[in-house]
Amino acid sequence: MRGPESWWRSKSTPAKVETYTRWSFHFFGLLETAVIAMSAFGETGPRLAGTLTLLVGAHAALCAVTASRSLDFLRGLRPRPVRALWTLAAATGVLSVGALALALHGPSGDGVDTAGGAVLGTVTCFGAGTMALAARDRRQVVVIVACCGAGAGTAALVLGMPVLGALVTACVVLVGSGLLAMTSLFSVWLLNAVYALDEARETRVRLAVAEERLRFGRDLHDVMGRNLAVIALKSELAVQLARRGRPEAVEQMIEAQRIAQESQREVRDVVRGYREADLGTELTGARGVLSAAGIDCRVTGEAAGLPAPVQSALGWVVREATTNVLRHGEAERCTVRVRTTKGRVVLTVENDGAVAPPGADTPAGAAGTGGSGLAGLRERLAAVGGTLEAGRVGEDLFRLVADVPLAAGPAREAVA
Repeated sequence: MRGPESWWRSKSTPAKVETYTRWSFHFFGLLETAVIAMSAFGETGPRLAGTLTLLVGAHAALCAVTASRSLDFLRGLRPRPVRALWTLAAATGVLSVGALALALHGPSGDGVDTAGGAVLGTVTCFGAGTMALAARDRRQVVVIVACCGAGAGTAALVLGMPVLGALVTACVVLVGSGLLAMTSLFSVWLLNAVYALDEARETRVRLAVAEERLRFGRDLHDVMGRNLAVIALKSELAVQLARRGRPEAVEQMIEAQRIAQESQREVRDVVRGYREADLGTELTGARGVLSAAGIDCRVTGEAAGLPAPVQSALGWVVREATTNVLRHGEAERCTVRVRTTKGRVVLTVENDGAVAPPGADTPAGAAGTGGSGLAGLRERLAAVGGTLEAGRVGEDLFRLVADVPLAAGPAREAVA
């Protein structure tokens, strides 16, 4: 059974920020109720204090529901919660006016005045902050805050409060509502920014793959385009000569055959170069890509002087490991080490933020860890007498270790 810690680690960074935002607004509801409960029970009798606490608690629950639906709207999961917003606005207005009436015309005593004022300020401010979540733009937020302040001041005047007192009430409500509305705006901006950054990282990975495909396509076009054009011309010339019964047609066809065989060899060279990987280049590329993604990447060891088959095999390990760090888990640090010992080269890649599926807490070195990417790496390393171990170490550390002999034979071409 998954615990809270495992549930939290399994979430992506945007999902964590969204969960934190949702529960922050739910906590605001508890805070709103607690403030009124402490103020009411400290200043008034238990019956009035209990009534005020229940009313504000109902308002806080309505705020929590409206905030949740507003966040769903911001994430594109539901339409704008218009009915919930109007219901919250009406409830906020009724409670605010009732609290103001209680403070001005309720039972005598400073405690009742204090409790009524606390209800007025708390309900109005938290209501405005919640309604600002689903605002279309900043103008609507300004309108919501201004209406709360003007409404509180107008109601105070109507209920008999002096002009100076009504002005002070309006200013206090205006400032408090503005602060909570700004908090809501910042929460929405932060949530959208995190999702945008996550989408940008995914786009960067897709662009890198697309760029590599374009490079490969250009190489094939450069090789095949020219040679096919020559073969077409030679073939056409051979046809014309054959129709005239000229013996030179045979020579032209032999030349076309030679160019076709040369094209086959060049295509094989292009594919071989595409499939081979240079360890030094891959280490530099991994450091640049991970650093660009906000991951602290440290590379130790040298790739210079290693045999070409070893560099090719370990280069593929670095490429696949970098892809896994970007796509899986929420890494903040990654370490790549290359060391030579006792006639063997050992490449170690470690990163934090590893996320394991439920019930699959695989220890380090387990042969069954990973999908087709790690399986392909094992095949490549086996071709040069190497081994691969990969798995989680501790709570959130993932370690990949590739071991290749220095006397490795020529690497066999693996099927892409």
